[in-house]
Amino acid sequence: MLSGKPALRRNIEDLGDLEEQGLLMRRDDSGGTTSPRSSGTPRRRGPDANADIVLEKVHLDDERDISGGPGLKSKRDQQAFALLVVLYLLQGIPLGLTFGTLPFLLKPHLSYSRLAVFALSTWPYSLKLLWSPIVDAWFVPKWGRRKSWVVPVQTIVGLALVFIGSKVEGWLAADIDIHFLTMVFGSLIFAAATQDIAVDGWALTLLSPPNLSYASTAQTIGLGIGTASSFTVFLALNSVDFTNRYFRSVPGTEPLVSLGPYMRFWGFMYLVVTVWLIFFKKEDPVSEDDPDLDVKKVYKIMWSIVRLKNIQSFLLILLIAKFGFQVNESVTQLKLLEKGLSKEDLAVAVLLDFPAQMIVGWLAAKWSRPAPPGPDEGRHPLSANNARAAAASGVLRVWMGAFWARLAMATIAAFVVWNFPEGGKVGGGYFALVIATTLMTSLTNTVQFVGITAFHTQVADPLIGGTYMTLLNTVSNLGGTWPKPLILRAVDLLTISTCSATGQECTSETGKASCSAAQGQCVIQRDGYYVMDAVCITLSAILLVSHILPTIKRLTTLPMSAWRVKIPM
Repeated sequence: MLSGKPALRRNIEDLGDLEEQGLLMRRDDSGGTTSPRSSGTPRRRGPDANADIVLEKVHLDDERDISGGPGLKSKRDQQAFALLVVLYLLQGIPLGLTFGTLPFLLKPHLSYSRLAVFALSTWPYSLKLLWSPIVDAWFVPKWGRRKSWVVPVQTIVGLALVFIGSKVEGWLAADIDIHFLTMVFGSLIFAAATQDIAVDGWALTLLSPPNLSYASTAQTIGLGIGTASSFTVFLALNSVDFTNRYFRSVPGTEPLVSLGPYMRFWGFMYLVVTVWLIFFKKEDPVSEDDPDLDVKKVYKIMWSIVRLKNIQSFLLILLIAKFGFQVNESVTQLKLLEKGLSKEDLAVAVLLDFPAQMIVGWLAAKWSRPAPPGPDEGRHPLSANNARAAAASGVLRVWMGAFWARLAMATIAAFVVWNFPEGGKVGGGYFALVIATTLMTSLTNTVQFVGITAFHTQVADPLIGGTYMTLLNTVSNLGGTWPKPLILRAVDLLTISTCSATGQECTSETGKASCSAAQGQCVIQRDGYYVMDAVCITLSAILLVSHILPTIKRLTTLPMSAWRVKIPM
């Protein structure tokens, strides 16, 4: 039986312990002075106890910074960190396949319009907020709150990968049913998103309170390795030319790794890890101090958060902020392949990206650290004393700087594609330019991701940290998902291409097939890629100056109470 006992996800198992360590302080709603909770102060248990008191993070000076604290010295934390890396790595496998590999494998056979249909398979990852309260609240007490979801979901994904791996090469070799593929991989992403909700919540109790910051590090490493393995590394090893050049002394005709066996291997790895979880990993029991919240109450709390005016303003920014980069990040690499860049060369460029992302991600986290508030400051610790100072030194300073950099890279990338060498002969200088553009595009993306996540962790109410973070992260993911199908479709609609042999259109799949049968070539008179890239960059720059920057400056000067809702106990 599923337990109706609430399971609201929080930043720590026991907020009282964190107060006693001096890492949380109490502040009244008027923004008055704070003071640490004395060890004799009773915990808040009833609905009326300390009703006007909220908890907020204490920003310690460098000498007492949590990141410089105990570290992963205990065996428990080391094992927890390793487990989280493995769970996030497994999650990255279907994400890398669906977000990256499949579009590359499908592109030679499909138009951008049909690729836009397949892009819908990624939507469940951006919509997980809709069912996250169910994952938080329903569980089997005997198994544990998080294992109740991680175990069955990983079993389903493992079996699905084994089954799909035995069929997928046949699906791609025959006439491609894009709607069927979208349904199959969309279901896989739905399961991966559910696992993400459960693992995010489990991370907050697996690690000890002083080491909770390592949860995001585990996520970065695990997801990074998983997605890179299933995208860039797989595409490289799936290329006959690449493996002949770098791994074989005698050239072969088959790739080193094929899609079917690769998926089956990771399906079995899912099952192995799941069996280990069942028999060898026990989850900590549910705390008696957890708020008494069922699924309905959690949805009500989320609705209360969404009704906050400043949250509405911030969510709108999250929905529109990524619009200007979508053509570059969704189409540029496909265009380079279309023009004649080999998958092997592109794989080399992208393989260099992973270690660079790890380094830049760590630096961005350091740059995005908020300055400690003054002793009498009642404002949000993210902010400075006025909007201008907040823009210069607030947590979102790095995010705003990277915004301009990503727009610049979207512009530069279009010029790189425009100047692709005639005849498809890529020299060392142009290849270096492709590598530099690919790296800078990815790194500015990483900086923005780390910066906005740092802001999320600061504004999230500690009492409902899981629900709050899921809301903000989901809308942020959706901001990068909703424009993609529309942009891919628009690129096709705005492209004018004719066949050199017949003079008929050569944009659709049918037109390309007819032109190839007539031994002609598609001649592009107008490329929708450049049109849409210019439109998106221009609109995004206008929105950035007229709306996003002023709104961000205003939000970073708000008091902490502006981000809070009352929590029923």
